[in-house]
Amino acid sequence: RRFEARLITLDSSPQRYLTAEKKALIVDSFVKWRVADAGKYYTATGGDEFSANSLLASRVDNGLRNKFGERTVYEVVSGERDALMAEITKELDDIALNELGIHVLDVRVKGIDLPPEVSNAVYARMSTEREREARDHRSRGRELAEGIEADADRQNTVIEANAYREAEQIRGEGDAIAAEIYATAYNQDPEFYAFHRSIQAYQDSFAGKEDLLVIDPESDFFRYLKDPTGK
Repeated sequence: RRFEARLITLDSSPQRYLTAEKKALIVDSFVKWRVADAGKYYTATGGDEFSANSLLASRVDNGLRNKFGERTVYEVVSGERDALMAEITKELDDIALNELGIHVLDVRVKGIDLPPEVSNAVYARMSTEREREARDHRSRGRELAEGIEADADRQNTVIEANAYREAEQIRGEGDAIAAEIYATAYNQDPEFYAFHRSIQAYQDSFAGKEDLLVIDPESDFFRYLKDPTGK
């Protein structure tokens, strides 16, 4: 009977293995093999490729289980994975060739994942940590905003106080200048100054058309209305 010398792929279903720390991992792997010893292959498998894959799969499973059990999670997912695969390939090739007449060319891990229950727990823990970090960031942001707002209020108060002080100072200086001008005018011509102030008083008192003023006609208020000289 003739057997094909073509390269055959054994794509196993993902299996659960424990590492040296007793942590579970879901490992998805495949194997490349071909017939090396037709007589031994026929004796072991009856020449049936399905039987050959089944027998080889059990040996691959045992080999991976043993190798993963000797290593930590870090070791199997880090750069040591290539060395691990080379070691498994060599050992499995020796076993398969001796027992099944099969030459194993390559054993590869397509993916390593955490079990669903562990993944969910890890996701929940990560989500909780991210929420805590988000709360911390928001809290620090609020504190920073409150600090900025308080500083702005303080600066605004200082600016308003300075502006009020400067305004009062300018107003005081203006009043002083006005008083000095009035005093100078009075000293130069007291009678004219009195007349001018009376005219201003008349204008202010009768500014409105409906204004009504009740006052004694003999009052000094009407002094310049009776006599322009004010006598």
